[in-house]
Amino acid sequence: MASIFSKIAAGEIPSYKCAENDKFYAFLDINPLVKGHTLVIPRREVDYIFDLTDEELAEMTVFAKHVAEAIKKAFPCKKVGMAVLGLEVPHAHIHLIPMNSEKDMLFSNPKLKLTDEEFEEIARKIREAM
Repeated sequence: MASIFSKIAAGEIPSYKCAENDKFYAFLDINPLVKGHTLVIPRREVDYIFDLTDEELAEMTVFAKHVAEAIKKAFPCKKVGMAVLGLEVPHAHIHLIPMNSEKDMLFSNPKLKLTDEEFEEIARKIREAM
């Protein structure tokens, strides 16, 4: 059975798309730590990021870099942090999180509650910055 992230990348479940190509898909985390918190996934369903081939992992990292550059333009911050956890959804993914301090990357922080309009605006800003 396809993971929720595979269904999102296939357009079967709605998402706030930020970027995509034939191999990867970037969309907003629906429980963001900060505005601009984005997930990058491979379209190929792989549970563990280190089960990707070397080539896929390299390509995913470069794709994530381009998304991170757009996030930084759209949401000025000191850096965009990158985290790989991967226990909550059985599909490899990278979290890209705008940071002004390392505390912005604490997953124990309260999540933002945003409206559909706010999510749409954030995704639009990132897409335009691409």
